[in-house]
Amino acid sequence: MLPSTSRRTKRLFALGAGVVAVALAVTGCSSGSGGSGSGDKNYKITFLPKSLGNPYFDTSDKGGETAVTSFKGTYNQVGPTSTSADAQVSYINTLTQQQVGAIVLSANDPTAIGSALTQAKSAGVKIVTFDSDTDAKYRDVFVNQATADGIAKVEVDTIAKEIGDSGEVAILSAAANATNQNAWIDLMKKDLAKNHPNIKLVDTVYGNDDDQTSFDKTAALLQTHPDLKGIISPTTVGIAAAARYLSTSDAKGKVKLTGLGTPNQMREYIKDGTVDEFALWNPEDLGYLAAFAAKALIDGDITGKKGDTFKAGKLGSFTVGDKGTVLLGDPFVFNKDNIDKFNF
Repeated sequence: MLPSTSRRTKRLFALGAGVVAVALAVTGCSSGSGGSGSGDKNYKITFLPKSLGNPYFDTSDKGGETAVTSFKGTYNQVGPTSTSADAQVSYINTLTQQQVGAIVLSANDPTAIGSALTQAKSAGVKIVTFDSDTDAKYRDVFVNQATADGIAKVEVDTIAKEIGDSGEVAILSAAANATNQNAWIDLMKKDLAKNHPNIKLVDTVYGNDDDQTSFDKTAALLQTHPDLKGIISPTTVGIAAAARYLSTSDAKGKVKLTGLGTPNQMREYIKDGTVDEFALWNPEDLGYLAAFAAKALIDGDITGKKGDTFKAGKLGSFTVGDKGTVLLGDPFVFNKDNIDKFNF
């Protein structure tokens, strides 16, 4: 499932500790990147993450800014402070009124923002989702970090290996309505049932991509399930919070933890034995690719139809697949043998 080491290294990572996410005012002021583009092309591209202040989105949006700057567009970032289902609606409406060229967003809910996105599309705004999708009718293209099957498989395979393919496990997710999280969880459940009959999923809890909430949920899992052998946390905030709790608890080294995290976030927990392995893709490349997908839509090079192709700067050429999906690549597994090769 995983690509070769050289391909992974080239394509999948650069997540710098990076840029502090700034909620730009509703006036749509620029963060300082370029002009509005060449000729009559509206390269005003605004990134709308699930929430501001999340290191994952700081990094993905940094990649978007790099891309937009490279083609002399205007990069902005706006967003809510919470990940509630409709928290992004007012931002979409404002950006539509401002007549931006494209909105690049990670959806907090697949349908709650649908009406606002439909109005934006009717006004000529191109809609690119990344990381977490909406229903396909609400956007033009979805830039997927990795296939849902690939993400689910690497997490299940890792926890199964670490607990000897037997025992109780739990999932610490982000928001209960997060599209990507729920897709991965459904596939993990199916994989566990089909291929790991001796592993029992005893609980799924939600930390809402909040550090303290995720920390508290980890503590509660261990209290509620004293025989718990493993936790899967498919969210960068969740896995770091869970690792922080486990690192100072009696469960350190006994309850295995894996999921999706960043090297800089997880390095100390790998080195102190709290965590053996975790996975991720390249968030900075994801944002970079999403920005170039927006440009290709604005240029008319693609429409979101299967088979459309476009170039994404340093990442090369990409082809639109089923349901308007563009795939970045496969997950990469980090462990003590390779984690010091990465700084992000």
